This record gives sequence, structure tokens and C-alpha cells, in this order.
Amino acid sequence: MIAGPKTAMVLAAGLGKRMRPITDTIPKPLVEIAGKTLLDWGLDSLKDAGVGKAVVNVHYLPEQIVAHVAGRKAPDIVISDERATLLESAGGIVKALPLLGSEPFYIINADTFWIDSGQPSLERLSLAWDAARMDILLMLTDLDSATGHCVGTDFLMAPDGALRRSWGDPAGLIYAGAAIIHPRIFKDAPTGSHSLNVYFDTAIAAGRLFGMKMHGRWITVGTPGAIPLAEAAVAGALAKAV
Repeated sequence: MIAGPKTAMVLAAGLGKRMRPITDTIPKPLVEIAGKTLLDWGLDSLKDAGVGKAVVNVHYLPEQIVAHVAGRKAPDIVISDERATLLESAGGIVKALPLLGSEPFYIINADTFWIDSGQPSLERLSLAWDAARMDILLMLTDLDSATGHCVGTDFLMAPDGALRRSWGDPAGLIYAGAAIIHPRIFKDAPTGSHSLNVYFDTAIAAGRLFGMKMHGRWITVGTPGAIPLAEAAVAGALAKAV
């Protein structure tokens, strides 16, 4: 087992509006792809990476997520309750900081997942992490390795892994919804609703935002119509892995 972060933040509080009518009755993280919820795809990846504690934030239909994760044996799940106010990605992390501790931790989005090819991506991310020169290390993928993505690229990566915004350049890479973050970046952070993009840009300006390209198939499920595409991508990726 690779020595890496033992704690993770799972961002699971979104409203999932584009997934309606499915999300009229269930939160998006509990949508199933190939017999497994989106949330469990992510939690299983964290478990396999040696994460012992995962903080899961909840807002929309929170009782369903709380009941679902109660059935998991690993990692240990701690709920960060945001049902009073939706805090976005960074606001949710700031609220959960007392639960996350002072060491670097993984973050993953609960509505995207991936099928690794070769060494697990979270292990590779851990091996690439260097707290001396990085504040944030993002897992990235290219357009050809993505299923369900339709909004262009996010970052251009230098040979040393340093990132800058791609502004949709097709030669760029997509943020694949997983990262390692050092909690020091949230010193003096506001407590209200705000996005992680603020911190990405701050780290770019300081030369401390880096990336690692994953190996495998990355899958995002934004609408009901994306579900069969995602299931086909899972079947294809697993067949290649055999």
C-alpha cells in the first residue's frame, strides 16, 4: 500500500438539477452506474488507496446519503451537514476542516468516477505529491479518455506538471474530479459559499498548482441520457482491464 493521505473530502452536496427527473427522488450521488452508486465508485477508490476516513458533505435529500453510507465498512464515514446552506465546493471543505485535520487530504467529486488502467490513479497522485512545491495536485484526463464530458478542457500542463488555465484549448486537459490539497490554503478562508476555482487560480499565480494525467477511462454523468453511455464505458474499460 502506498503511503498517502489517510483522509478524504467527498463533495456530495450538489442539487443535481440536470439529472432530473431522476433526482426528484434521489440525490445524484446515489444514481447507479453498472450496479454501483456514483458515491460508492468514489468511496471504493478511496478505500483501495488506503484512506481511513472520508468526510462526506450532504445538503439535498441528505437522509438518503446518510442511510446509504451507514452500510459501508470502509472507509469510516463522517458526515458534514450542509442542509441549512449549500456552500459550493470550497465552502463545503472550509466547513469540514475541523474533521479533515492539518495534513494533506484527497478531495473527490461524488458525481464523477474512473476505471483505472494499471496502477490506481489515487496511488499515482500520492506518489506525485510534493508538499514543498505544491499546494494542490489535480488528477487530469484528456478529451479522448473522457465519457460524458461536453464543455472543453480546463488546464494546460507544463513538462514539470505545473498548470495554467487552458480556456477550452483542445490540447488541454480536463480536471477529473480528484485531487490532493494541503489545508494551509484555506487559512483565513471565508466561511460562506464559494468555489475551489478561487484557490486553483491563487495556486496558479504562486506557481503551486500541479497536475497528473490519469491512465484509464474517466466518466461523468450529467444527465439521464448519459447513464447508458457511462454503463457502456464501464463495460468497455473493464473488458480491456481483463
